[in-house]
Amino acid sequence: MNAWGLLALAIVAEVVGTSALKASDGFSRLWPSVLVVVGYGISFYCLSLVLRSIPVGITYAVWSGLGIVLITLAAWWLYGQTIDTAGFIGMGLILAGVVVLNVFSKSGGH
Repeated sequence: MNAWGLLALAIVAEVVGTSALKASDGFSRLWPSVLVVVGYGISFYCLSLVLRSIPVGITYAVWSGLGIVLITLAAWWLYGQTIDTAGFIGMGLILAGVVVLNVFSKSGGH
């Protein structure tokens, strides 16, 4: 798998782990707690491989930016968290920042 595919896997694993973190109820529920540890473990392992070829700043910006958007959407879907207009605008700006960083920045790992 290439670095960008691993980064996508790292993002998805982190979103799964963070979603399960709420369900773990302070690590008092076994299976959601196991999912947290496995999700974060996969995420950080994949990130460690990504950093072999994509600079750390780009990697972290994409991982955290897309993670923020996806976990917000997951919280809306799974837990009924509301997202107001400002939230949608903010997520749009985050996505725009990730695109600008990857498409226009010369510091990317392309």
